[in-house]
Amino acid sequence: MNDQMIAARYGATLERINLGDVHLRVAIAGEGPLAILVHGFPESWYSWRHQIQPLVQAGYKVAVPDVRGYGDSDRPHPIEAYDMQSLTGDMVNLARLLSPDAPAVIIGHDWGGPIAWNSALIYPKQFRAVAGLSVPHLPPGDVVGIDVFRKVFTDNDLFFYMIYFQDEGVAEQELEADPARSIRLFFTAIAADAKPGAWPLKKPHGQKLYDGVLEPEMPRPWFNDEDLQYYAAQFARSGFRGPLNRYRNFHRDAEWLKSHGVTTIEQPSLYLIGDRDLVAPMYQGGPIKAMTPFVSDLRGAHVLESCGHWTQQEKPDEVNRLLLDWLEQL
Repeated sequence: MNDQMIAARYGATLERINLGDVHLRVAIAGEGPLAILVHGFPESWYSWRHQIQPLVQAGYKVAVPDVRGYGDSDRPHPIEAYDMQSLTGDMVNLARLLSPDAPAVIIGHDWGGPIAWNSALIYPKQFRAVAGLSVPHLPPGDVVGIDVFRKVFTDNDLFFYMIYFQDEGVAEQELEADPARSIRLFFTAIAADAKPGAWPLKKPHGQKLYDGVLEPEMPRPWFNDEDLQYYAAQFARSGFRGPLNRYRNFHRDAEWLKSHGVTTIEQPSLYLIGDRDLVAPMYQGGPIKAMTPFVSDLRGAHVLESCGHWTQQEKPDEVNRLLLDWLEQL
C-alpha cells in the first residue's frame, strides 16, 4: 500500500507544496478554518492520523506536514537549515498559502511543540491559537539548554541523548543501520506501556543511544506492525540527518528567539502531557508550572493518565476530546 493510499484511509490527500526555499509534503483534509498539526522526532504526518477526521468533522481544514528533513519533504543538508527560524518560517508560509485571509490554529507534539509555540509567538497575526503536546513553551534562559544538559549529564559521566546527537554522523549511523529497529525501540521504550527499565536513565556517557534499551514486544494496542512499517519506510527514504539537525541548533535558536524580545504567548493556548512522559522531569516543578508565566491565555493544562510520550497516538480519544473542547472556546 503506497503513501497516498495510507493517507486516504484517514480521509487525507498528500500534496507536495512549494514554500519557496523548500517543498513540504502535506496531508490535507477538510474545509474551513485552517489547523496545522506539527509532528516531532522521529515521526511523520502519520503521527496525527487519529486527529485528522475528528478535526475535519468539527469543521476544520487540516494540514499535516512532514517537517523538513522527514518523509517526502525536502531535506536540505546544512545544520542551520533546521533552526527554529527556518522551521517556524515553514509553518507561517504554509499558513499564508493555505489560509491567506484568516489566521490559523497550530498544534504541535514533541519538537513540533516548540515549532508551534514559537510560530505563534513570533507570528501572532498568522496564528490565532496554539496547543502543545508533551513539550511546554519556555523562552531561552540565560544558559542555553544544551549547555545545561552538558553540565547536568556529561560532566557527571551520564549519557544524554541530546548530547549524543550533537556529533554529525554518529547517531545517523546507529539509527540508519536498521530504521525499523530504531523506530520500534524509540517508540515503545518511552511509552506508558513500556516495561520498567526499557529506557535506561543512568547509563554512562560514551554509550550509544540503544545500548541497554530492552527489545520490546510487538504489537502494542496503540502501535502495531503496520504503523511500525510505515514509519520505518519513511526513514529508510529520508534518513535521520535532517531530524537530528534539529538538535544541533540550540545556540542559534536561542540567539534568534532572544533577538525578538518577546517571551509570552498571548493567543488562547492549550497544553497536554502524559503522566508517564519522560519529558516532565526535565522541568523543575513540572512543565505546567514552568510554562504558566509565559502563556497569558492558557485555557487548559491537562495530564493524561497512563500516557507516555506519544500523547496523541497512545491516547487519541482523550486528546481529540480535549482539543475539540478547546477549539470550541475559540
